Amino acid sequence: RWCSKRRRNKEPRELRMLRYATVWFPFRFALIARTLARAAVVATVLLAMPLPGQAQSDPSNEIDPWEGYNRWMFNFNDGADRLVIKPVARGYDFIMPEVARIGVNNFFTNFYDFNGALNALLQGEVEQAFNNTFRVLTNSTIGLFGLFDVASRVGIPRYETDFGHTLSIWGVPTGNYFVIPIVGPSTVRNAFGASIDAYISPTGQMMNDKAYWGLRAFNVVDFRASLLDAEEMMSGDRYVFYRDVYLQNRAVLESGGQVKDEFSEFDNDWDEDDF
Repeated sequence: RWCSKRRRNKEPRELRMLRYATVWFPFRFALIARTLARAAVVATVLLAMPLPGQAQSDPSNEIDPWEGYNRWMFNFNDGADRLVIKPVARGYDFIMPEVARIGVNNFFTNFYDFNGALNALLQGEVEQAFNNTFRVLTNSTIGLFGLFDVASRVGIPRYETDFGHTLSIWGVPTGNYFVIPIVGPSTVRNAFGASIDAYISPTGQMMNDKAYWGLRAFNVVDFRASLLDAEEMMSGDRYVFYRDVYLQNRAVLESGGQVKDEFSEFDNDWDEDDF
């Protein structure tokens, strides 16, 4: 044990950071993530129930009626990000070469395409379901388990969707915006949809809890590393920034790309010739 510890101390700093980002952190994070995921389900149910005497017609509360709780949880998540997730993401970004990060991103995107095929069928989008199915088959075989996005190179289009989108097509109300512990921005409908997507995902069906949550934690680190450069663009109220970006992205997804900008503070009396 002493010799093992001594050898580890002699390892290059970069190798120790890689072990921390890919082995130690995912499995430690798995225990926390599983507990918080259960808490998030309970929070979703509780938050979906209207409070006695809650105002329903106040225009200022239409977008974010639970802002008090949401800001508190946002600050909690932001603190956890600064203390744990962001430092690990920086180490991951420093260690992993660009080609490896692209491969990791492709690997997780392949799982999303599988979910997208199922949701496309539920939405009645048969052609899109076939496209995503062919993407998964192509990338899982020729693309070496999804590490290489061969399907995009040969022109097979990707249909981006999830069960929250499916619920919106079925007419399920969005519900209020709220922030989930660790996970971040969501709505009542999308939080429920995300839980279904996690269940039907191949990772949820094929892996035990430890491997599943370890893989999910690794996905979080990879995704967080992709946002490091984007943080420089943020200004003003960070809570409002994250909320509005999330709601607009969901509106674009659920409307097929056609959405009115209800969040922008800019006037729309210009055209493309002004640039």
